[in-house]
Amino acid sequence: MTAERGPSEGELLDRALIEEATKKSGLVWVRGPGAAARPLWHVWHEGAVYVVGDGPGEQPLPGLSDGGTAEVTVRSKDKGGRLVVWTAAVSEPALGSEAWRAAVAELKGKRLNAPDGEAMPARWERECRVLRLAPTGATAPLPDGPLAEPPLPSPATTREPVPAGLPRLLFRRRNKPRKS
Repeated sequence: MTAERGPSEGELLDRALIEEATKKSGLVWVRGPGAAARPLWHVWHEGAVYVVGDGPGEQPLPGLSDGGTAEVTVRSKDKGGRLVVWTAAVSEPALGSEAWRAAVAELKGKRLNAPDGEAMPARWERECRVLRLAPTGATAPLPDGPLAEPPLPSPATTREPVPAGLPRLLFRRRNKPRKS
């Protein structure tokens, strides 16, 4: 008869690091197979990251599919530096299931600037995907060098150049001595 081994001390520390860092960070960088890493807002619920997207007005989830894997990079909330990188198993809870409803309730509380307020869960059910990214094991070693990449294409642009007189308006002396 062989005794089953539980998780090692290192595995427990990795799990604790993943959970605590991810809970505290409002944003994670997720890279699906063949896709660029994208910043995603999320919630930590029931031992995994949940994200919602791929619908009108929601974040894109490129390369993430049910049954696939993804690389998740968690940043520090205060300094923004990389804290931990881990591999996730991607799954999609069944629409309307208990797991889906619980995840949506958590996500709804974290969604900022929603255009439809209380109708948001119904819109997510009709038009979006809710994904669960569960840690699969140990953390990945942090790279030695920089991982800078060019920015992803975006329709966001600066509207027009800053007006020439703006610096004078912003930096003029505000506390002029008063005459008595």
